[in-house]
Amino acid sequence: MPVRITGTGSYVPDRIITNEDLEKLVETSDSWIRERTGIRTRRITDRGVTDMAVRAAKRAMEQAGLLPERLGLIIVGTSTGDCLFPSTACQVQAALGASNAVCFDLSAACSGFLFSLNTAAAYLEAGLYRSALVIGADALSKAVDWTDRSTCILFGDGAGAAVLQRTEADEGCPGSPAEGIGPFLMGSDGSRGECLICSGGPLRGPETPEASWDYMSMNGREVFRFAVKTVPEVLEAVLEKAGLKAEDIKYFVLHQANERIIQSVAKRMNQSLWKFPMNLSRYGNTSGASIPILLDELNRRGKLERGSRLVLAGFGAGLTWGATVVVW
Repeated sequence: MPVRITGTGSYVPDRIITNEDLEKLVETSDSWIRERTGIRTRRITDRGVTDMAVRAAKRAMEQAGLLPERLGLIIVGTSTGDCLFPSTACQVQAALGASNAVCFDLSAACSGFLFSLNTAAAYLEAGLYRSALVIGADALSKAVDWTDRSTCILFGDGAGAAVLQRTEADEGCPGSPAEGIGPFLMGSDGSRGECLICSGGPLRGPETPEASWDYMSMNGREVFRFAVKTVPEVLEAVLEKAGLKAEDIKYFVLHQANERIIQSVAKRMNQSLWKFPMNLSRYGNTSGASIPILLDELNRRGKLERGSRLVLAGFGAGLTWGATVVVW
């Protein structure tokens, strides 16, 4: 049976941090940030990752028309959970009342939602579950040093969710594309992990002295080079695996990290920039939440018709990257 997305939801906090606000914290300017990243504002949570994840999940569940007790699986892609354990997914389960769901988190940084989506789809295609809730949620405002200009200008908080369900084979019009998710491509290169790292708060043994929080650090130049080379490659590879051409795709829904990266990918693939929707100017880089937030916006604005072909692609710390084809 094919697996399709039957509902989407998203949530971003009310608190807005503008580029002008950041001018008061670090040596920067609105024009400097916009020219290099395309970001104008970002959202910051005062509540935490679980609260955002639950809000996005409820919207996705409502749109899918699926009762919480019918959920078989909950996966949350996050690197910034509110606690080490229990998992964010278990906390979401409790808040929703999804008592029959198996729950776990998946850590792949900015690729987290994509890896979670592919994992959930594989579970459903294998017949282990009939439905899944996949969430990407991050609060990188907790992990950045707000005196570090190279990172604090980039990131924001948010959550996005998608409900996946196994469906009967599409019996639509002859020649119409079958709905579904896949094929998938994912990759990792741990040898370049130091390019983007956050050690966080170290765990301490009885003889370990008190240690301070270690904030995120990033080699922006290397991450940029990695993205502009790897993303077009993985997009072309997943299209070849699916037997499709770039012209067959309505939208390329990419991780919202940097406007210049997305422009470079569109140029390398010889595709119009309008096929690469962006919302990072309003939210910044929301890590694992960026793809599902954008997907939900496209869905709720009526941009996705039945049979629309999309390619979702993410990249981030690890280093990790991946792509998948979705037929709406």
